Amino acid sequence: MTNIQFAKRLQPLKSNVFADMDRAKAVALAAGREVIDLSLGSSDLPAEAHVIEAIAQSLGDRSTHGYLLFNGTHGFREAAANWYEQKFGIKVDPQTEVLPLIGSQEGTAHLPLAILNPGDFALLLDPGYPSHAGGVYLASGQIYPMPLLAENGFLPVFADIPAPVLAQSRMMVLSYPHNPTAAIAPLSFFQEAVAFCQKHNLVLVHDFPYVDLVFKETGEWINSSPNSKSKIQNPKSLVPSILQADLEKSVSIEFFTLSKSYNMGGFRIGYAIGNAQLINALRQVKAAVDFNQYRGILNGAIAALTGPQSGVKSAVATFQGRRDAFINALHRIGWNVPTPEATMYIWAELPSPWSENSVEFCTQLVKQTGVAVSPGAGFGKSGEGYVRFALVHEPPLLEIAVERIAEFLH
Repeated sequence: MTNIQFAKRLQPLKSNVFADMDRAKAVALAAGREVIDLSLGSSDLPAEAHVIEAIAQSLGDRSTHGYLLFNGTHGFREAAANWYEQKFGIKVDPQTEVLPLIGSQEGTAHLPLAILNPGDFALLLDPGYPSHAGGVYLASGQIYPMPLLAENGFLPVFADIPAPVLAQSRMMVLSYPHNPTAAIAPLSFFQEAVAFCQKHNLVLVHDFPYVDLVFKETGEWINSSPNSKSKIQNPKSLVPSILQADLEKSVSIEFFTLSKSYNMGGFRIGYAIGNAQLINALRQVKAAVDFNQYRGILNGAIAALTGPQSGVKSAVATFQGRRDAFINALHRIGWNVPTPEATMYIWAELPSPWSENSVEFCTQLVKQTGVAVSPGAGFGKSGEGYVRFALVHEPPLLEIAVERIAEFLH
């Protein structure tokens, strides 16, 4: 048999939290377990009817069946720019500052190819979303993990980054509301991040999939500036955009998806907004590896962004209800986890004796009970000692999952 030699950049990609749990779930299913899957943040809610109708009508239009180049995406880019301006009060040029993506993960994974030379550092959140690291490894870059600790509100401390690492760094990746910790960040933190990146000539990347999944009126403090007593005028958003801290779009690019707000995860549609040079660089990478999304799906995305937003509010209310039911159930069994203010996740510190082995906890839990959750260690070294629950089932099933967890723990 031929001894095929593979690139060294594949070595760090051998382990993936979602793939590892998928194998553990398969073993449980093969053993006859009924699996309650709380390991993957894939919404179980349906896309809205007017979105599906727009896609359905496109299928019969032969003009949508061919390749779609950049100029053919203008309608979607314009809808995304208008959505952003209405939500955050910042004008965006749909021609130079918006780029359609086949899911935001495509963008966050490909951008390092446009920014990093081999050996350059990227500053990533630890714990953080796995594709952020994957893109850096594919670009032959190095990762400096910025630890997120509970005592710091799961925000990184920029002053702790070593000077030699900073000298070799080219980009920083943030993401708030945060997956997996569910933490949110105030505008003052983003202002600090922008100033830091401007000072050290870093590209600032903000992955923003949970822009709408916020559960309480946090706007008074989350959007307040330390230099002003007035609140940023963006009544349609409870959490800030990175571009509110970088109004000139000097160093920043932000990634959006329709997977969470509009329950369109399987349609793989997202977009980037930000600095025109960064958008163009990402467009160059994208042009080398794929064409754009099917036009019919873009038509559905336009319908989502421009149509009634009642479905978004309904989804937020659904996840808030699930959060409350799950948290209350955990508290009843003596697992006192904090109540998150955003996302579809619960980030729970593991009780003894599992506090230093989240992978073993998750493996044994699904094996013995059929409840699948994600180990914190799969999101980074600083995630050890935690697990992430995804609230992707209705409250009655979530409460059954907690009952099984209680039996496992006791």
